[in-house]
Amino acid sequence: MNTLIIVLVMTIVILVGVIVFLLIQKSAGAKFFLKAKQEAQEILKQAKEEAEKLKKEASLEAKEKFISLKTDFERQTRHQQRKLNEMERRLLRKEENLERKYQLLERKERDFSHKERALYQKEKRLQEKENEYQQKLNQVIEELERVAHFTQEEAKRELQKRIEDEARLEAVQTLRQIEEETKEKSQALAREIISQAIQRTAAEHVVETTVSIVDLPSDDMKGRIIGREGRNIRALELATGVDIIVDDTPEAVILSSFDPIRREMARMAIEKLVVDGRIHPARIEEVVEAVKEELEQKIKQEGESVILELQIQDLHPELVKLLGKLKYRTSYGQNVLQHSKEVAYLAAIMAKEIGVDEKVALRAGLLHDIGKAVDREVEGTHTELSVQLARKYGESEAVVQAIASHHRDVDFPSVEAVLVQAADTLSAARPGARRELLETYIKRLEKLEEIAKSFEGVAKAFALQAGREIRIIVESQKISDERAALTAKDVAQRIKKELDYPGQIKVTVIREMRAVEYAR
Repeated sequence: MNTLIIVLVMTIVILVGVIVFLLIQKSAGAKFFLKAKQEAQEILKQAKEEAEKLKKEASLEAKEKFISLKTDFERQTRHQQRKLNEMERRLLRKEENLERKYQLLERKERDFSHKERALYQKEKRLQEKENEYQQKLNQVIEELERVAHFTQEEAKRELQKRIEDEARLEAVQTLRQIEEETKEKSQALAREIISQAIQRTAAEHVVETTVSIVDLPSDDMKGRIIGREGRNIRALELATGVDIIVDDTPEAVILSSFDPIRREMARMAIEKLVVDGRIHPARIEEVVEAVKEELEQKIKQEGESVILELQIQDLHPELVKLLGKLKYRTSYGQNVLQHSKEVAYLAAIMAKEIGVDEKVALRAGLLHDIGKAVDREVEGTHTELSVQLARKYGESEAVVQAIASHHRDVDFPSVEAVLVQAADTLSAARPGARRELLETYIKRLEKLEEIAKSFEGVAKAFALQAGREIRIIVESQKISDERAALTAKDVAQRIKKELDYPGQIKVTVIREMRAVEYAR
């Protein structure tokens, strides 16, 4: 601060000197010089007074700032002291609580030690009494064995055998009663639900084969299809992968192939060529390529038509395309797309009747055989492929599990899964829905009778109603009425494990007692 004042004073002095010098130069008079000197002294005096005043003000300001800082420091010190006091009080309270808990634990430990000693004494007394009781019991058993001439093990075995026989008899009687009551109620309800579902679907069934017939406008067209030295027909077979049979059938050719899509492609190509009239190898290749694109679009439209008909939302486009392919896939002569639609309808109707998730049953029923659209291209059973496709394209786990169990490959995870399996069986087993090879049919009947005859006490067995019922005649001397019921159950279980069959097989066990006398 002093340095500032000195610099200020010197600046003022220099200014005054300059002014005086100028005044002297201008006036050059002694009087004027004297006056200027006096003014300079006056200015110097005022400057000193101003500097003193500034010095005092700076000193006062410094004191005030010091007082303010001192006040802030004391306030913060008091605040910190209060915090420390509060922490000290809390620590004291915690220490007191810990001391009380420690004393309480010591008391509980002493009580526990007293109780443990008391329990030990009681256990010791009980052990002594048990030993005494065992000695007396052994004495009684020895006396009973001596009187009854039976050892303890022999008596146990005899008693156990009698109890088992009585329990088995009572169990069989109770089981028969429960089964009869359950059958009466459940069959009536099941018949009502299934009949309603079947009546509401009422689908048509046409058994399809592995051949198609293409009508021609005239027999002359056969020669044009064959072409010079068979070039046209070879080009057609090579492009479509279908065997084309030209025989004596008037105004028609026969297309043979196990792949329905190729067969349909060949049929459409031949019809277009017949209408166009230009039939030669180059034109055949053009038409087949065009038909392929047209068939792809037709497959997509078929899938979309099914989705629209069933009012299913959010189905992946790839699944829609695969559904369209099922129109050209058959199983035992039954169209798989028609079968899938029917299963979806039946499952959804039955789900609605019994109050479970209708949407899950509908989607699972429609997609349960979706794997058949790719089973010629990918390895695996159609069930495994259906599960993989449904999971890949975002179907819910409930739908996937219902698909996985529709052939009982896994246990049923839900009621909807049971309904899908039942709907699949109904659709496949309906008269006229499927055709079966004679050899397979005969083998199934023989296997049915073989399983039934393998049981002890069975005299004869007959497969009836195209293998949907097996009647078993048992020997009355070897099989009782109760045992006959158990035999029927055992045969049914064995058939379920060893045979593949559509629908269900009824097992009937017949036991009769005949008394014959002659009057002479």
